[in-house]
Amino acid sequence: MNDAPAPLRIGNASGFYGDRFDAVREMLTGGPLDVLTGDYLAELTMLILGRSRLKDPEKGYATTFLRQLEEGLGLAHERGVRIVTNAGGLNPAGLADAVRKLAAKVGVPVAVAHVEGDSLPVPDGFLTANAYLGGAGIAACLRAGADIVVTGRVTDAALVTGPAAAHFGWGPDDLDALAGAVVAGHVLECGTQATGGNYAFFGEHDPARLRRPGFPLAEIHADGSSVITKHDGTGGVVDLSTVTAQLLYETGGARYAGPDVTARLDTVRLTPDGPDRVRIDGVRGEAPPPTLKAGLTRLGGWRNEVVFVLTGLDIEAKARLVKDQFADALERGGARPPADVRWELARTDHPDADTEERASALLRLVVRDQDADAVGRAVSGAAVELALGSYPGFHVTAPPGKGAPYGVFEAVHVPAGEVEHTAVLPDGRRQIAQPPSMTRELAEVDEPPLPAPYPSGPTRNAPLGLIAGARSGDKGGDANVGVWVRDDDAWRWLAHELTVERFRQLLPETAQLTVVRHVLPNLRALNFTVHGLLGEGVAAQARFDPQAKAVGEWLRSRWLPIPAGLLEGIDAPEVSA
Repeated sequence: MNDAPAPLRIGNASGFYGDRFDAVREMLTGGPLDVLTGDYLAELTMLILGRSRLKDPEKGYATTFLRQLEEGLGLAHERGVRIVTNAGGLNPAGLADAVRKLAAKVGVPVAVAHVEGDSLPVPDGFLTANAYLGGAGIAACLRAGADIVVTGRVTDAALVTGPAAAHFGWGPDDLDALAGAVVAGHVLECGTQATGGNYAFFGEHDPARLRRPGFPLAEIHADGSSVITKHDGTGGVVDLSTVTAQLLYETGGARYAGPDVTARLDTVRLTPDGPDRVRIDGVRGEAPPPTLKAGLTRLGGWRNEVVFVLTGLDIEAKARLVKDQFADALERGGARPPADVRWELARTDHPDADTEERASALLRLVVRDQDADAVGRAVSGAAVELALGSYPGFHVTAPPGKGAPYGVFEAVHVPAGEVEHTAVLPDGRRQIAQPPSMTRELAEVDEPPLPAPYPSGPTRNAPLGLIAGARSGDKGGDANVGVWVRDDDAWRWLAHELTVERFRQLLPETAQLTVVRHVLPNLRALNFTVHGLLGEGVAAQARFDPQAKAVGEWLRSRWLPIPAGLLEGIDAPEVSA
């Protein structure tokens, strides 16, 4: 007789504020679920919500969630699905009240609770300050009978660890189980990125399957192991590679720290469990660090942008001309140059092109300054005044504007004991979630032994992406690039070939930056952290790809000598030519 409790089925219906609107309905009607989560918060989102709250103190939460609930509330109630979301943003109490009003309006009896305490004193010059809470407050709300739990800034994985802890009765010392739930939560948090979205090897699958990937769900077991899958009949793909890709996304070394537990990513074991099913087990947990990460946002200054279109012949000469003219126009106008002036020429043009667009390159000007006037009319006026006296074929992609504010995200750490993590239960009682009694300072693990090198022999110069996948993202001003391969022979080569030095050679933008490599043999993966690549972070929009979303694809496109044996059977022009 098997007395083990049934798995807890947790699905996700949102990976960011603006994700697919009908995902809530899809997940509630597509198959059995116990809990539905929604992740609406990112570093940039907190700044957006902060500005929203300045205009209306009653706001500061993700209003999209309320509109999704107009239909989803009744469906969830009928099916017995509990909903846990961080859509409360900067005002979880306000969103909880709005949900109660909506429930009364549509006639659905639900018990609503919320989690607060993440809001910290805001330092001078900043707009928001919020600690990343764990899942304990969510668990308390669910144990008290909440049907819907709204939080502010919690870790993305807390949306899974909280329900799992409540369901299985885990305590703060159940570190391995909590760590397993953290890993499952990290796979779920970005929605369809776990089911074939943004996937390096998308070309290997039927395009019809990837047209509309279904959202992921995890079957969590009492020991913290899980199976990642999706509702039957939905699009997308769940396999070892799609799950590996998401595991590497925006993580760093072997220790993945959070407020509930530090999960050891170097212990994660992935195995197939049937069609569109991947089992995660073996995850070990350690005591969390004594501090919580906190995010601060502020307005960093002002920026403006002009994109000049250069068509046909003499592209480089045309770019030089407009740069010189622009600098001269600013000087003659009496305006000082903006503090930060960046030009980037993207050679999107093709010789003897059959359309004008394919014959054109883009010259992008981005200016930033603390003074709005320095990037406003002085810049747009200087650009517009060139219209009839510059390079042949002069035009821009859009009329220059007056400039706009940009934001900055900063991460700090605060002692966990100084943050009053509070669950506000459905009956209004307030319950404080105590910080873990055992903590452990975070430290890097020793690099594991590398596999034996791949045998030397003939090589072909080819793109790395023919044999390696990658996924990249942002953490403040740093970029993370995870790279993995799918068999042991390729791993033997990758582990020795893609050193920090080779990484810098392949991505020259990183040559002068600090790059740290982390080795994860269980996943046949390397994870690189590139410090400072994104300047002041995504909200500052200092870089062409401000969230580093495509840095991994840039890396995959770079050519290097690859053993001929690893390229056998690959049908690609670079190999078959």
